[in-house]
Amino acid sequence: MQPTPGSRPPTSHERRAGQPWNSSYIDGPAPWDIGAPQPAVVRLAEAGGFCGPVLDVGCGTGDNALFIAARGLPVLGVDVAETALATARQSADDRGLDADFAMADALHLQRLYRRFETVLDCGLFHTFDESERTEYVTSLASVIDPGGTLYILCFNETGPHPVTEQALTAPFADDPAWHLSTVTPETLRTRFADTTPAWLATIKRRA
Repeated sequence: MQPTPGSRPPTSHERRAGQPWNSSYIDGPAPWDIGAPQPAVVRLAEAGGFCGPVLDVGCGTGDNALFIAARGLPVLGVDVAETALATARQSADDRGLDADFAMADALHLQRLYRRFETVLDCGLFHTFDESERTEYVTSLASVIDPGGTLYILCFNETGPHPVTEQALTAPFADDPAWHLSTVTPETLRTRFADTTPAWLATIKRRA
């Protein structure tokens, strides 16, 4: 049931880059691949923000998913980059963690035929253009339990993929499936900077 790389059109990011997401992982770590969970994700977890089962969308090499799995929650990480998923699976095996990783198109998550209590998007939302974000929000609604929680951690308007607060909230404000709880200033770590300005949005799936 999982889509293959050739079965989906390239995203706006892939068109701009002139290469598929998988290429980002071929010649060494990607800029966002810091080898550890994002500090904001750690803080969320320590505050009890994750309830299982958990979906990590755009999981990359799995650092956030593995951190959540180590806390005893069932986790599925999905991505379109085969190389990143292979690394994530190997890391799970090496650490003896029960985390699953699968190829899936974030714009068509209904193909997972599963639902989750918590969904994490760390660094994916800001790679989509406006039309993709609307499609993505609909896709997310198909896999989150009523009353479930979505966290989005993305660059703000000063980041390398700029997102204003209005651009972040608009796709959810226009969709009756969602209730936007909070949007707060945060930071994202990359391989080149420890504190790139970001947003952390907490969004609830209406019951």
